[in-house]
Amino acid sequence: MDLEQFGALRTPEGSAALDAAARVAGGDPLTAAAALRSAGVPAELAAAALTQAELRRRAAGKFGAAAGAMFLTRAGLEQATRGVVARRRAERLRAAGVATLADLGCGLGADALAAARAGIRVYGVEADPLTAAMAAANAEAAGLADRFTVECGDATAFDVTRVGGVFCDPARRKAGTGRRIFDPNSYSPPWDFVTGLAERVPHTVVKVAPGLDHALIPPGAEAEWVSVDGDLVEAALWCGALAEVPRRATVLRGDTIHVLTGSGAAEAPVGAARRFLYDPDPAVVRAHLVAELAGDLDATLADPSIAYLYGDEARPTPFARRLEITDVLPFSLKRLRALLRERGVGRVEILKRGSALEPEKLRRDLKLAGDAAASLVLTRVAGAPTVLLCRPLPA
Repeated sequence: MDLEQFGALRTPEGSAALDAAARVAGGDPLTAAAALRSAGVPAELAAAALTQAELRRRAAGKFGAAAGAMFLTRAGLEQATRGVVARRRAERLRAAGVATLADLGCGLGADALAAARAGIRVYGVEADPLTAAMAAANAEAAGLADRFTVECGDATAFDVTRVGGVFCDPARRKAGTGRRIFDPNSYSPPWDFVTGLAERVPHTVVKVAPGLDHALIPPGAEAEWVSVDGDLVEAALWCGALAEVPRRATVLRGDTIHVLTGSGAAEAPVGAARRFLYDPDPAVVRAHLVAELAGDLDATLADPSIAYLYGDEARPTPFARRLEITDVLPFSLKRLRALLRERGVGRVEILKRGSALEPEKLRRDLKLAGDAAASLVLTRVAGAPTVLLCRPLPA
């Protein structure tokens, strides 16, 4: 889509095309396109409307009902913050006293809209003209155009002395190709500019990829990893006055928020595999807070390099999945196959850490038959390849 096509969608005819596209989206694309053309919608406008309808349908998981009125691009939707995460970030900024915020590289406006809903005046800056126009349209559709305005320009040229806080989500995909950028120095804006914001603005938040190297975390910054319903979705650096702890793992499940904090440098004790296994949430693992979780659960590692915890009790925790271990055996395909046949196991869930085995290949090689189900954990215990036969416990 280009600006001209986007402009066509903003006309009364475009609105009608969007409504028609929403009614046929989700089915066969050729049938949907034919339906719009038969209703008199020009082919180019129909294609643009159908693209938006499909993107809005996909966006519902991130933005809920609000997605139905948003304008989106594929790349922008992929990088956009989930609504529940953006809302929590906005609430934390507001609680810290941030009344005006620059969103540098605002994209489609997901974070800016959440901040505006929290009562913060947001100034968005976006380099791509189409994306900037869509962000402004999204603010209008949400009834927030008075609190979130967008300018198309260079984020590095924005006068940050105008605001009390800065949020920056640097582009991590190559323009034109959509390929992921793994080198922070190739982000847009570049990494040195992004990390330098904390020296210029007392309240700075930077959204980063969950796989961020801990060595890149600026001194004094709080690094937070966030998961939603067990999926690791993002990381953020809270700088200046916003930094409260060295490391934070935030686990969002439904409407409930669970937070684990710590140094990120502690080491968990190591011992034997015990009756219960804890599989820590990925936010806990990436935040290097497994040792803190081990302390809360009176648990230990069975291998110092693998983030499975073991305990004598199955203590309830929102920060890890719990499984009861029924068998511990050195890995042997023949022996494992025989044990599963003896137990009548025909369905297995396969988890792994510290194992080079491919779960789907192992599943085929096991030649399962039976009505029972089990969980297999492929790991190492004291350095030795090990398989744990388990049964999951209620969350």
